[in-house]
Amino acid sequence: MIRVLLVDDQALIRGGFRALLEIEDDIEVVAEAANGEQGVALAVEHRPDVALVDVQMPVMDGIEATRLIAADRRLSGVHVVILTNYGLDEYVFNALRAGACGFMVKDTEPADLVQGVRVAARGDALLSPAITRRLIGEYVARRPEPAPEGLDMLTRREREVTVLVARGMSNDEIAAHMVISPATAKTHVSRVLAKLHVRDRAQLVVFAYESGLVTPRRG
Repeated sequence: MIRVLLVDDQALIRGGFRALLEIEDDIEVVAEAANGEQGVALAVEHRPDVALVDVQMPVMDGIEATRLIAADRRLSGVHVVILTNYGLDEYVFNALRAGACGFMVKDTEPADLVQGVRVAARGDALLSPAITRRLIGEYVARRPEPAPEGLDMLTRREREVTVLVARGMSNDEIAAHMVISPATAKTHVSRVLAKLHVRDRAQLVVFAYESGLVTPRRG
């Protein structure tokens, strides 16, 4: 059973999402919060698999709530998905940097919402290659910061894996590209995550761009 926490200041949004998710046999909404502060407290209390978190809320916004959840070792199994009305914007990029595994717009189709929850619960990033290029590439190019440390710790093979993850490839696709087994591809990804001390694949994508391993496309 996938356990979900809803964090949004609009009761109507929470109620609609609850109704859509609880139709599914494998999904249960365990709690609702009206702001980020409540959301963090309920995440600690319930330890959900997925937290759907609005980006703009009173008291504490979704970015700070995401940062606190990602920094709490007790909540390492909680996968934060940011909810936004705006699509590709700087709020979403900042949320990814804070530790979110991906994002969904609030007017997403019901089937896509359910699928997104399942993808997040597996620990996969909710980032298509197109979104990766437009979102992360744009903001890394516009707001350059010092490159994060850790790139020199990766082997040539591990750097190749990181690039493929940044392109949006799944473990199966990485395996086919590198002519290795899916299990070996998964092992490579896990080792890279451990070496770089990053939370998940979404964080690895951000690292790949910020380190310069992947160059944002222009135009």
